[in-house]
Amino acid sequence: MIVISNSFVVDNEIKILHSLFDEGLSLLHIRKPDFSELEMAQFIHQIKLEFRDNVVLHSHHHLAKDFGINRLHFSEKERKRLNAFPERFLKPCRSKSTSTHSIEDFNSLENFDYAFLSPVFKSISKENYYPEKDLFEKIKSRKNQQTKMVALGGIDSENIQKILEKGFDDTALLGTIWKNKNPLKQFKLCQKIALMYSQSQV
Repeated sequence: MIVISNSFVVDNEIKILHSLFDEGLSLLHIRKPDFSELEMAQFIHQIKLEFRDNVVLHSHHHLAKDFGINRLHFSEKERKRLNAFPERFLKPCRSKSTSTHSIEDFNSLENFDYAFLSPVFKSISKENYYPEKDLFEKIKSRKNQQTKMVALGGIDSENIQKILEKGFDDTALLGTIWKNKNPLKQFKLCQKIALMYSQSQV
């Protein structure tokens, strides 16, 4: 299961993140679009070394090597310029991910390990951000089997099983974690439901 950081600073954020990792969080996407290079470096520095391998960097990619991070995420805009990125950013990169907003864009991807496809439901974290089309219908035309399809947008404990049943490979949580009074409790609930579904498919 993937968790995306809140865009803004959260009280006790690093403590919460460490608790999520302790409970089995597999990947943390650090998305802080307004952070300066210094602010990003200070934020990453607070994350324990043992968890750095589970961190995915959305911006200031050049900091990755200094902090032992080898997972990078590229926005839709960056993806279109990816060929212009210096090789030194990509060579040590163990995993590359990106964001898409249509099945057509997802199907056209090459050389990405996984991609967010959003929004699946009305966003919890963004106002007036909701799907214009039924993505569950759209993903029936999936052709790209090399890239993992990760659902994003409006995902919580009430709909996470449906998402997995409908064909998504994984889920990314954002609003349901950071808009909740108890982020850890909500994460564990979503994790439990996803795990139970996964075990039922074996």
